[in-house]
Amino acid sequence: MTTAAYAPDTVRLPTKIAGHAVSAAALLSIIEWLSGDECHALDEAGLVSGLGRRLQALGLPIDRLTLHLMTLHPEFIGRTIAWAPGEPIEIHDREHGARVAIANTPLRKVMETREPLVVDTRESVHGRWQHIDVFADRGLMQLVIAPLCNVDGPVSAAVFGTRRPGGFTAPERQVIERILPALRNTSELRILRQVELSLLDTYIGPLTASRILAGRIRRDEIESMEAALLLCDLRGFTELSNRLPGSTVLGLLNAYFDRIVPAITREGGEVLKFMGDAVLAFFPGYDAAHSCGAALASARAILDEIDHFQYEGIGVKAGIALHYGEVSYGNVGSGRRLDFTLIGGDVNLVSRIQTACSELGEALLMSAPFRDEAGAGQRGVLHPPRYQTAHLHKMHGRFAQNGFVLPHLFAIVAPKFRKRGGSGL
Repeated sequence: MTTAAYAPDTVRLPTKIAGHAVSAAALLSIIEWLSGDECHALDEAGLVSGLGRRLQALGLPIDRLTLHLMTLHPEFIGRTIAWAPGEPIEIHDREHGARVAIANTPLRKVMETREPLVVDTRESVHGRWQHIDVFADRGLMQLVIAPLCNVDGPVSAAVFGTRRPGGFTAPERQVIERILPALRNTSELRILRQVELSLLDTYIGPLTASRILAGRIRRDEIESMEAALLLCDLRGFTELSNRLPGSTVLGLLNAYFDRIVPAITREGGEVLKFMGDAVLAFFPGYDAAHSCGAALASARAILDEIDHFQYEGIGVKAGIALHYGEVSYGNVGSGRRLDFTLIGGDVNLVSRIQTACSELGEALLMSAPFRDEAGAGQRGVLHPPRYQTAHLHKMHGRFAQNGFVLPHLFAIVAPKFRKRGGSGL
């Protein structure tokens, strides 16, 4: 994924007189800038732009400056930020397969050996670099490639490129060498910040991540809130697990979740748990009608996706339970092993509605409170769905014996939502 961002000049910088050596004070000013509050507040684009302009102001013939920041992310191996004078900043999020593009290149060599390299346009034992997207077709004559070694984790790199036929002089390369420790430190801070945010978002969701980063991490810090709840369950998963190889089951689950999760997050929902083959999500009830409308839209999108889903010739069915109520949301656990979760009678209820969904062969069932709120917030749907009371006489007896009686449940009156989420495959 590639984006462009403009980072306009915001300061006037003194220029070096041609032919004069860089003064210690001018060099120190760049190092102090990299270490100071102004740089700390900048994003990655601002960092690269500010550094490139300052190096040019010292007289260095910088025609391309790139940072290759490696990270920990389930989808991306890292991010490349590229600057050139008078151009918008380029930002490339590199997927894990991007390693192939830099294999047998000086850039990869530096990351592996942790040793800097100076390469020009001639053939080199370190491989070619001119085909790498951020360097291609720019007339660059020489690259200075420096490793940015973090305390732990993968090694990042900074690349300084010039079009000058003779390349960088020895004093110019010394300037680059002098600023590298400060550049490494400020880059590492950004990497750690990005890893923190991406891993929290990935494993616990953005809403929960924001609570943790805000300091709400103690056990028993529980918040009561109203929310629309969605529980989606894959039918016949036990039979599939017993019949298919483990690798196939895992691949099917991941492909299935790839259809389910985006349908939830697009509507503002947050996945709370993956429970085997089931997904529990919630839509915070800042506005009950909106939350239930969003959950219903997600449920309908999920069922549409499942209708067209195939993995290695295997189709699946699913059932979805919807409910609106009050939940307790926060930290539970023991000592240093805590978890954010939802608890309460309404969470239990949506689970029992899901069981009813399976028993009755319904693709989608909702509680009366959910139906009432969803009906009030159809969010521009041209033809609001009609609802019909589900036949629950088989279920009432069993749950009444457990001290729990299901309320009235409703299914959408439309052929595409009826009897397609049964227990069979």
